Amino acid sequence: MKKITHAVIPVAGFGTRMLPLSKSVPKELLPLGNRPAIHYVVEEAIAAGIKHIVLVGHAQKSAIENYFDINAELDSQLRAKGKDALADSLNWLPEDVTVSMIRQGKALGLGHAVLAARPIIGDNDFAVLLPDVVLDPFTGDMAADNLAFMIDAFAEDNHSQILVDKVADEDVHKYGIAKLSDAIEIDNKTDVNASFKVAGFVEKPNLADAPSKLAVVGRYVFSNQIFDYLANTKASVGGEIQLTDAIDALISEYGVNVTTMCGDSYDAGDMRSYMQAFIYFAEQQLAEDE
Repeated sequence: MKKITHAVIPVAGFGTRMLPLSKSVPKELLPLGNRPAIHYVVEEAIAAGIKHIVLVGHAQKSAIENYFDINAELDSQLRAKGKDALADSLNWLPEDVTVSMIRQGKALGLGHAVLAARPIIGDNDFAVLLPDVVLDPFTGDMAADNLAFMIDAFAEDNHSQILVDKVADEDVHKYGIAKLSDAIEIDNKTDVNASFKVAGFVEKPNLADAPSKLAVVGRYVFSNQIFDYLANTKASVGGEIQLTDAIDALISEYGVNVTTMCGDSYDAGDMRSYMQAFIYFAEQQLAEDE
């Protein structure tokens, strides 16, 4: 079975929910504990077997690309002072992993950002990881769970996969909610992933109108056909090309599955959730140092 080795991470957003922190520092580089938020997202992708990561950004986001590059001057200075271990820790990307960056050009939405990666992704199937969503790296096994599970599931039946998690009643209106093809109700969160066919998604419904309580988390595994649908998708809400419109077309043509998430996730693009996540990550790392 051919496994997916490419991933797209859209990083072009200005992070208005994180102002004033994100005024001069990209929101993706804001720390969770002792590392930037995007560090964990890239680690997750690598653990799942991704070898080529494409960052989709804009001119003011070059600091993100620099984070994954080698700072030769800093490296030399650290090693000259005998701080080899610290220098090694900064150059943590495996040698067989490549990080590229391409500019979105125009702020035309998430669908447009994913489509902007096409010149690098080429004919490959690929994953998409939204950097606002950080999965808990301290529990579970990222080499087997969630994104890794989705990649394996895709390799088995070639159905695109979208990660979902059950949310509380009062939060249903904040998310895209899955409508399952079969009469399946997920009552309790489990420690293992499961994959089901999905009939579609309802964007931010009222609780009474919601077809389920399974909300899109921010991890996708797509067949390359999604690019064709994105290229033919017309701008809709806010003048943006919506990823969900292309997903609906993909569902009707080829079928798409949702994968239920195990473990916890944090919204690093919302101030309140970000602060809660920072405390949790810092506590975990301080405990490891004791």
